[in-house]
Amino acid sequence: LQRSQQLKRSAWLAPAPCRLNSGLPMNIGVLFVPQQEAWVVERMGKFHRILEPGLNFLIPLLDRIRYVQSLKEIVINVPEQSAVTLDNVTLQIDGVLYLRVMDPYKASYGVEDPEYAVTQLAQTTMRSELGKLSLDRVFRERESLNANIVDAINQASDCWGIRCLRYEIKDIHVPPRVKESMQMQVEAERRKRATVLESEGTRESAINVAEGQKQAQILASEAEKAEQINKAAGREANAMLVKARAKAEAIQLLAAALAQQHGSAAASLSVAEQYVSAFSKLAKDSNTLLLPANTGDVTNMVAQALGIYTALSKPQAVKAQEEMPPACEDPQPPATEVLKAEQAGSS
Repeated sequence: LQRSQQLKRSAWLAPAPCRLNSGLPMNIGVLFVPQQEAWVVERMGKFHRILEPGLNFLIPLLDRIRYVQSLKEIVINVPEQSAVTLDNVTLQIDGVLYLRVMDPYKASYGVEDPEYAVTQLAQTTMRSELGKLSLDRVFRERESLNANIVDAINQASDCWGIRCLRYEIKDIHVPPRVKESMQMQVEAERRKRATVLESEGTRESAINVAEGQKQAQILASEAEKAEQINKAAGREANAMLVKARAKAEAIQLLAAALAQQHGSAAASLSVAEQYVSAFSKLAKDSNTLLLPANTGDVTNMVAQALGIYTALSKPQAVKAQEEMPPACEDPQPPATEVLKAEQAGSS
């Protein structure tokens, strides 16, 4: 009992522990509280009130300043710790924690050492969050990882009167072998990208060359078409007109020659010469020949040709006689008799 009383007396006389500050002020009755600080006052060992910034009055010996809390943003360095990722990779991670005292009463009486408590909570939360992510996602999702740690700390530190503002990961140390593997992976990825870009460049170059050749062929064909059109419209058209006119004049001359005396005999001679010339060239171009039964009868073939000619010229002669006036008619034999006489003479 005496021992317990001595301990209580020593605790009453001992200086109060400092929370986030370097020292405690003495109660001289009149106190000036600085801005952004909260002084927790106990009267006869029991919480009395919290002094606001400015002038304050206290009763000496009865009132005692037990805790001094800073309301500024506090930066706490979280020591380096080891954590295992989802794919069983051990990482060494350290960070920085930013927090602020929101309720001086809870910060003073809710936890014994707020700084130590928040630091330990940040470390355990970091380990649990890293265990949910793979190594690649740890580097890609650092912002979401920091946000998850802040939410977890705020849920636990609400009863302590402390609010975590943000948590930042400073360094992530990867084992040497894993680091080498990551470096090889990065190099392979860069080589892959270089190969893909080179192939895409080759592909685009081939496409451009093909497009150029296509356009060149199209332009060349259009130019050739225009040239042929110009030729057809120009020189060839004139040549065809000249040939047609020459052929028409030849036909007119031939018709005039046939209308003269002994024209039929001359025509028969010309047809016979052409028949003999064509018959001499029959077996030169091909071995397959189709010949009429009376091939050797030249006289019969010439007679048939003249018969065809007379049959074609007969309607024209009859039409010409019908159009002639009666006064101009001459006593001539009928056309049929003339044709028979000419056929008999040719025979």
